[in-house]
Amino acid sequence: MFELITNGGWLMLPIILCSIIAMAIVAERFWSLQRNKILPPELVPQLWKLAKEKQIDDMTLRRIKMSSPLGAILASGLTNKHHGREMMKTSIEETGRQVVHELERYLNPLGTIASVTPLLGLLGTVVGMIKVFTAIMIHGVGDPGILAGGISEALLTTAAGLTVAIPSLIFHRYFERLIDDYVLKMEEEALKLVDLMSGDRE
Repeated sequence: MFELITNGGWLMLPIILCSIIAMAIVAERFWSLQRNKILPPELVPQLWKLAKEKQIDDMTLRRIKMSSPLGAILASGLTNKHHGREMMKTSIEETGRQVVHELERYLNPLGTIASVTPLLGLLGTVVGMIKVFTAIMIHGVGDPGILAGGISEALLTTAAGLTVAIPSLIFHRYFERLIDDYVLKMEEEALKLVDLMSGDRE
């Protein structure tokens, strides 16, 4: 493995660094975007029960807000329940934008890595081919060992760049889709809350 990295030239270093960062982001997002952390299954039933029993006070709202992203959105609506339906929807939308921004943390760097690493591999290919043609100019084509170094560098950096980029792109798309699903579910629960508090639903 070390020999492959060495043969790939100096451009292997940023590609390896990108792979380490990508793996760290993927692991962190898998940990942070667990469904039970974003949409606790027990939160909504407990909230409806407290609302019906009129047991929601400031301390309860703070606890709900800190419990999860869904809790933050619902608590925002409950905080403004005395200001009418439109105010509740406005506060929920504002909090929702903040929650989505938090859920999308690190996805931009992951997408950047997916885009940049193939270019780094392509740059390595260009550098390797330059070395090949330089060797041909100096030594001719009689010594294949001299040519092999440049060709090896060109192929290795391309392969390494694609090896990092492909899974990075897959995970980036997966997390985007997962967040979209979470957002739809949170919007659904928030609308139920607005309807309940405005008297449109029993």
